[in-house]
Amino acid sequence: MLAETDATTTPPPPDAVLDPQPGHAPSRQETKARRPLSRENLPDTAERRAPPPNEPERHETTRGEDQEPRNKTHRALRAPLAMLLLASVAGGGYLYWDNASHYETTDDAFIAARQFAVAPKVPGYITAVPVTDNEHVTAGEVIARIDDRDYRVALAQTEAQVAAAQASIGNIDAQIAVQQAQVGQSAAQLQQQQASLTYAQQQSARYGTLAKDGWGTTQDAQQWASQQRQGEASLQAAKDAVVAAGRQLGVLKAQRGTAEANLAEAAAQRDQAQLNLSYTTVVAAQPGRVVQLGAAVGQYAQAGTALTMFVPDDIWVAANFKEIQLDQIRPGQPVTLHVDAYPEQSIHGHVASIQPGSGTAFSLLPAENATGNYVKIVQRVPVKIVLDNPPADVALGPGMSVEPSVRIDPKPSILEHLENVL
Repeated sequence: MLAETDATTTPPPPDAVLDPQPGHAPSRQETKARRPLSRENLPDTAERRAPPPNEPERHETTRGEDQEPRNKTHRALRAPLAMLLLASVAGGGYLYWDNASHYETTDDAFIAARQFAVAPKVPGYITAVPVTDNEHVTAGEVIARIDDRDYRVALAQTEAQVAAAQASIGNIDAQIAVQQAQVGQSAAQLQQQQASLTYAQQQSARYGTLAKDGWGTTQDAQQWASQQRQGEASLQAAKDAVVAAGRQLGVLKAQRGTAEANLAEAAAQRDQAQLNLSYTTVVAAQPGRVVQLGAAVGQYAQAGTALTMFVPDDIWVAANFKEIQLDQIRPGQPVTLHVDAYPEQSIHGHVASIQPGSGTAFSLLPAENATGNYVKIVQRVPVKIVLDNPPADVALGPGMSVEPSVRIDPKPSILEHLENVL
């Protein structure tokens, strides 16, 4: 009876199931019959219930009874994992906060420099431009040359004027020497006339006495009296000659002063001509880079016309920190700089100074907070940061964005302690 039941209830093999005819939708029984047979979808017969040989008998359980222990295990493990994850996130966040509290950072920072325009002081045609755009030059290196022929001619002319002034001074010096000799000669003649007058006076007095006493003639007395008066006149003439010679010497000395002034004027004109000649060579006053070069050979350059812009090597960072960040920033504190153009390089520097006032206070149109409605806005204050080791292999210039980090707490953070230990 059992065998007969098994024979009748065993479904046909899958190969025996015919495909449905076109346009015929398979019924639910046909779909079930076409499903591949396995041990799980066998009919509930004795053959299905009987375990295969050498296979231990398995106790069948419901799906809900099998999932319930697994859910309990997952719930038991989920809480510790969540606590561990939360602790890791909290610990990492604290390490990040502790390390960040040692620094003050801003993204409102730019490289600054005192760039200026290079212009000639004398006009002329440009004959040479030995530099090119963005080239680095040293102090004294030539940037441009101006035709100097006119300035050389002007220098030669002023040098001739200097020579003429020097010759004039030499001539006057010779005249002064002659006049000094003339003064000496006049002085000697004055002494001679003085001596002659003295003798004539003595003789006149002697012969006058003799003539009065009757021992001499009146003629002799009159003759020596005449000699005395002639001597007095000659003495006065000699005195006048000495005075005239002295005054002529003063005139010559005054003329020499005028000649010296002319020489100084000629020398000044010569020095100016030399300066103008030197100005025909435009050189770099300090090390830096030539930027926006506009000079070209053959161009006529006016005095004061910019030939190029010049960016000195002396650059720094102007970091505009919020005023609420300045509490612990002090000059001398170390700074780590990251230039946006070269993010792989770390540049070190230090705080040089803090501007005594906000940026808006020194702007062209400062804010008028005493008018209208007032809304408080956190101001920014420029902080000057000097670079300690500016890289030589990259071009740094004004306006490039920088992110500085000022070390406000010299004590190492917990993260730095861990890095040192590891």
